[in-house]
Amino acid sequence: MMEKFPVLTLDRISKIYPNNTVAVKDLNLQVFAGDFVSLVGASGCGKSTVLQLISGLEKASSGNIVWDEKYCDPLHDRLRDRHLAFVFQEASLMPWATVVDNIYLPLKLARMPRNRGNLLVREAIDLVGLIGFENCYPRELSGGMKMRVSIARALVTQPQIMLMDEPFGALDELTREKLNSDLLTLWQEKHWTAIFVTHNIYEAVYLSNRVLVMSSHPGNIFDEVKISVPYPRDEDFRTSTIFNEYCRQVSLKLREAMRS
Repeated sequence: MMEKFPVLTLDRISKIYPNNTVAVKDLNLQVFAGDFVSLVGASGCGKSTVLQLISGLEKASSGNIVWDEKYCDPLHDRLRDRHLAFVFQEASLMPWATVVDNIYLPLKLARMPRNRGNLLVREAIDLVGLIGFENCYPRELSGGMKMRVSIARALVTQPQIMLMDEPFGALDELTREKLNSDLLTLWQEKHWTAIFVTHNIYEAVYLSNRVLVMSSHPGNIFDEVKISVPYPRDEDFRTSTIFNEYCRQVSLKLREAMRS
């Protein structure tokens, strides 16, 4: 088996906001190629801040984020952005635009010719199960369908690293479970690295090969639970004894983290 290499390393990262709130302090984290890593923790522990720092939406107050050399170029410090996609908690679709046009948006911003972009849009639509909904507007879609559009909009850029900030948090349980399974299928097919924020322990265990438990005030990595169950995963895993045991381990770590 080939040894995994770190895609990025967060080295003693701290983030202090202008109001003196310390969101994260001296946080260390390595993410390896092909990982599906979930961050769990109490509200306000800095999970979303970690994603924003990785994406470059926020700048660290101290510490370093070190990328594998293939994501960096000393003459073009935004080269990394071409490899990243970010799916937010809210779908944030343009209400006046169709599904196709919403998905095409990042390609439009990158000034990709429409004929070439249409090929990528059609592929993304197929991948997320939106065939037949291409000309619908957001008001005509359910919450789960809107999130599929948001994921397709991220996929259309063909990223190697996917950042996801509680994308399924507002959905009902059945829709969430279906999208969890579909997301794993996409992850296995496209071979990207995923960093996923969630409050849902069951979701984290089902999706991840690593669950990172964060302490709060200020945020830091408290502990890690490795989910040593091979992929693909299905409903049998969700109802298995080992699944419940992993969920119990993560829950105990969360309680310890909140007391620390």
